[in-house]
This record gives sequence, C-alpha cells and structure tokens, in this order.
Amino acid sequence: MNQDEGHAPESQLIAQRMQKLDAIRALGHTPYPYSFDVTHHSEDVVTQFEALEASEDDVAVAGRLMVVRGHGKAAFADLLDSKGRIQIYVKLDLVGPEAFELWKLLDIGDFIGVRGSVFKTRMGQISIHVTSLILLSKSVRPLPVPKEEIKDGERIVHDAFSDKELRYRRRYLDLALNADVQAVFRKRSAIVSAVRAFLDARDFLEVETPVLQAQYGGASARPFVTHHNVLDMQLFLRISDELYLKRLIVGGLERVYEIGKDFRNEGIDRTHNPEFSMLEVYQAYADYHDMMALAETMYAEVATQVTGSPVLSYQGQQIDLSPPWPRIPMVEAIAQYGDIDVAQASDADLVVACKQLGSELDPGTERGILINELFELCVEPKLIQPTFITDYPLAVSPLAKRHRDNPDLTERFEIFINGWEAGNAFSELNDPIDQRQRFEHQMTLRDKGDDEAQVLDEDYLRAMEYGMPPTGGLGVGIGRMVMLMTDSPSIRDVILFPHMRPEDGREG
Repeated sequence: MNQDEGHAPESQLIAQRMQKLDAIRALGHTPYPYSFDVTHHSEDVVTQFEALEASEDDVAVAGRLMVVRGHGKAAFADLLDSKGRIQIYVKLDLVGPEAFELWKLLDIGDFIGVRGSVFKTRMGQISIHVTSLILLSKSVRPLPVPKEEIKDGERIVHDAFSDKELRYRRRYLDLALNADVQAVFRKRSAIVSAVRAFLDARDFLEVETPVLQAQYGGASARPFVTHHNVLDMQLFLRISDELYLKRLIVGGLERVYEIGKDFRNEGIDRTHNPEFSMLEVYQAYADYHDMMALAETMYAEVATQVTGSPVLSYQGQQIDLSPPWPRIPMVEAIAQYGDIDVAQASDADLVVACKQLGSELDPGTERGILINELFELCVEPKLIQPTFITDYPLAVSPLAKRHRDNPDLTERFEIFINGWEAGNAFSELNDPIDQRQRFEHQMTLRDKGDDEAQVLDEDYLRAMEYGMPPTGGLGVGIGRMVMLMTDSPSIRDVILFPHMRPEDGREG
C-alpha cells in the first residue's frame, strides 16, 4: 500500500492506481461490488463499545480508507464514515493471505468494508480487529489527503485541504476531508427542519408554487430567462414566491408557507448567491406587527433547538436573538445612526448626503428612494443585534400596504442582524386598485431604464379583484439564517454547490 504518494504528478499516480485496479481484478476481486451489509457506524462502535466487547459479536463497518500506519504483516488504519472515524487493525494472520494481498493493493481514498471484533489498544483507543475485508470502490484519482500524525493521543493535521475556491468547486472533496464542513450542512438541515416544525405547529400549510413562471414578480430583481420548446414561449426562473402564495390566500388557504429556491440574476458576494433558498410565510387576517412577533419567536426558537441557546457567537460577536427585538422606524434610525433629520431635509439635501456617503443616485430620484439609499449607507452596517426597521417609503415598497397613519410610508419591516438584511415583511397590499397603480408606476421606471423594477401581473391583479383578506407576509433567506447559526463567514460556506466563475473555461 502506498501510504504517501509524495509529490508525483497526478497523471502518474492515476496510472499507478489503474495498475493496481488490474491487479485486484487479476486476484479475482470485484473492485466495484453492489452492496455491503453495514451493522454499525464508527460512532456506534465507540458509544456501544462495552456491550459489543462483552457480547463478542462482530461488527461490520464501511467507509473510506484514510491514514495507514505500519508495514509488513500488520497495520493500523483509520476508516472514515458519515459518523466519524474508527481505527482498524489488519493483520495477515487474522484476515488470511488472500485478503492481505488485496489489502496491500489498497490506497488512501478507497472505500472498504471490514468485519471483526472490537478491542482497545494499549493506548486505550477503541479499534476493530479485522477478520475479513472487501474492497467496495477503488479510488483511481488520489485525494489531496493532508499529512496527519498522532501525538499524545491527538490527531494532528498538517497541510489541510483549505483552499477556499477549490473547496467550493469540489465540494465532494471538502466534505470527505473536512469533518467541520459536514457538520455545517447537517446543521443546515436541522435548521430547515426546525423552521418547518415551528410553522407546522402553528397550522401553516407547506405548499409548492411554480419555479418556471410566464410572468416573474414579487421582488425587485433581474430574472434568469429560459425557453419552453413545446409551448414555444419564454419563461422565467422565479425571483420570489410571493405572488403565487398570495393567490393561495385569495383561494382560502389562510396560512401557507414555502421553502424553495429563488433565482436572481445579480452579483455574488459574501451574502448573495444567484440561486438561494427562501422561506416565505403568509397569514390571513394578520399585519406586519403579527409578522414581527412570528419572526422573532421563530429565530429564537430555531436557534435554541439547533444550537442550544438563543445567544449565538458569530465571528467573535455575541448575537442575542431573544425577543422582543427593537422596532425602529426608518427615519428615526437615520436620525439615530446617521445624525440626519430626514423630515427637515429637502430632496437636494438628501442627494448631497447620499453622494457624500458614496452613492451615485441622480438628483431627480424619488424622495423615498433617496431615504432608503441613505438608510442603507449610514444605518444598515451598524445594526448588529437583531432589529426591526419599520415603515419604509412607498417608493421602495410596491407590494406593501400604505401605513395607516402616513400614506407616504408603508407597513413594511426588514430584519437586520450583523449588518445584513435577514428578513422582509409587509402588511400585504390587498387593494387591487392601489396595486394596479403601483405596478403601473413600476412599469414607468422600467421604461426609464430600471431593469429591476417590478412588472405588471394581470393574473395576480385579477385574483386580488376577487377579494384578498388582510394578510401579513414574511420572507427570510435560509442561507443567511444558516450562516448566523453555524458561524459561517460566507454564504458559499452554507451552499453545497455555490456558483463559481468557469475554471479554465470548463467548470462552473
């Protein structure tokens, strides 16, 4: 067995492994059998060791062969499975000459199945005394396996597989070599399950709405465009679930939610990926105050279930998700964090203030857009603890109900945590006349070159004209929630296969 393939070119190492593959077949072994009867995982062997040792029953464990220690007629090695690692001991006298010949042809990265009894080494390490082994999959391409050593009973890793870009491109290697990465994605699954359980317990119905849409809408974003050959029509990947979910409210499903993929043809950065998972929740007879209570309770309960506490450590910063969260109207937040009195400022003053902060908005920009821009520049990065920013300008909220006390504002809030937008919610606009006027205004913005302005959806308006009850809606980005609860610095760290620029013009 080649324990250290050194610095030989990969093509040479592949050729060597292909020769071993031929030798394995020549010995009469099938290098890619169909199944193996696993009785225990590595974790089971450790947690059930005393019972297994007392019973003297054999265990059957399968996994990827990792570090091998020893030469000659006996060797220790690590077997890696989905639950962790277990040490195995392979000895010629125990497995027999035929199996030992196979053992000598194995490489790091091969999948094998072993059977044997459990024991503890003189150093106290739980291990498996292998009495039989089988090759389950020959690895013909060498893993970028880091150097490892056992020192004072601890496994020390040198030259770990840590190149971020390569890890994102080849996530299968990242998962195979970095146990902490597997832990992140297991936790992601637990977070999504906890969100579902939270909403199910409150009588929300999980539904599915179209990903391919003849008319996209529900957000301000550029879509991805495709074509349906049989229908000979242009279709869009959805940018939001919103308009279809509110159709369901019209239809009498009073509490609905969807966790699904949305697609926005936008830039990629630490908190944005063009394909992302979104939770959207709609509740009839509710408003944005109800959505605030739902959101803060959901965040706190999910964090507690998954991490054990509503208080998280994110990149060295303590984040306390315990409700209630502060509720600050946008103009008050600008005054508090930016020392700007929006009410006393003219439109020209707002343009100047925005430009001083790096914005390139035109002097003719609507006042509401200027206010929102000012907020994003001088307030948003400072909102570290969870905060509801409420009462957004009408100009930037075409789907939200007008504020009951100020028609220039809307009953909308966004959640901010660690300087990110972590959720968006409205008292949903259910007046079809007002909604048509808002859509028409958005279309004038499109005519002026704003390709992220929303489009007029006649079928959605038709649905509203049949009557839609007062409704509260909430959208939460799953990726950012997972980032927060797994202490991950980038959204790419919580997406199994994030989008990347092509590598050498071939890979995504």
